[in-house]
Amino acid sequence: MGAFPFDVVEFDDLSPPDNGEVAPDFTRPLVTQDGWHDIALSDLFEDESVLLIFYPMNGSGKSHYTWKAVREREWEDAISVVGVGISQPFDMLSFVELLDLTCGIYSDPSNGVAEQYGLVHDVGGMTGIEEPVPAMFLLEAGGVISESWVAGEWPEQPPYDRIDEWIK
Repeated sequence: MGAFPFDVVEFDDLSPPDNGEVAPDFTRPLVTQDGWHDIALSDLFEDESVLLIFYPMNGSGKSHYTWKAVREREWEDAISVVGVGISQPFDMLSFVELLDLTCGIYSDPSNGVAEQYGLVHDVGGMTGIEEPVPAMFLLEAGGVISESWVAGEWPEQPPYDRIDEWIK
């Protein structure tokens, strides 16, 4: 059986923050294997660097691949890593446990954080069904974005080797 056919989708009208800017702050439930608590992003980058990862919905193969790459490259051992996804906290908790992640993922079912970051796209062209465009931002202490990658099309993969250089 062959691969599933898919169309390459270019992401138009994105307006992510630039390197050198302070990352937009937000408060959402941060889900870890211990549950979830409302935590501001600024509380995380106050004193240390943070790798902020936007990714597609939990059930997608792309989300599993992204987080397995994070774990296999041991980024969680080198830097504080957090994600942002559109699932609600109960689903996010199952996802974090399934992949045995030691980092947290913000639950953002309304996709409001992706809106703040200019990273919204319609899923499969379905109006009103949105998720974040895959993206990664390295936030230095104080929240200044020092490095960033934003997908220009679907299904573009993050440049994992380049991101290794950011954090090691």
